[in-house]
Amino acid sequence: MGVTEIREKQFNEIDKKALEQIDLLIKNSGMPIMRDLKTNNLLWVDVRELTQRFMIPIGRIYKFFDQLSKGKIIGTKCPKCGSIYFPPQDDCTKCKVSGLDVIELSGEGELLTYTIITVKPVSFMHYQDYIVGIARLKEGINILAWVNEKPDDVKVGMKVKVNIVKREPEGYFTYELRKVQ
Repeated sequence: MGVTEIREKQFNEIDKKALEQIDLLIKNSGMPIMRDLKTNNLLWVDVRELTQRFMIPIGRIYKFFDQLSKGKIIGTKCPKCGSIYFPPQDDCTKCKVSGLDVIELSGEGELLTYTIITVKPVSFMHYQDYIVGIARLKEGINILAWVNEKPDDVKVGMKVKVNIVKREPEGYFTYELRKVQ
């Protein structure tokens, strides 16, 4: 089964369950209002559907994706002021120079903060609860990524390493943070 079929099946299951629940809410109370099972907060459940697909030009930073598929994490560095960017960009926001230098990043750093995501957007509902963290790499830049560890093992200040993974069911390469053993 391909990515398209998996995604379509997941959205159909979510839509069917959600619409049935909304119908029941409206029938019982006249309003699409429900309690969130995790937080007990009241939620307005809109019956309108919003679908977005992003297409972002990457021509000037394609090397990032090429290197990611080869297991390397890269950024860009301004040859004029020395600013480092991750994700890479081709223009320096500080001194307005274009054509920044590509540099390989160590991928090593320290976890600054994290949060456990339990209430997920529809496009991430097929994942179990997950952790998102910000780490400061040795190069002095911050990186936002999923933290692939058990929640009890995650601590602010722990040493982490960027790990390249193939995320399923989408089937594309991305990066995550892992605890340094």
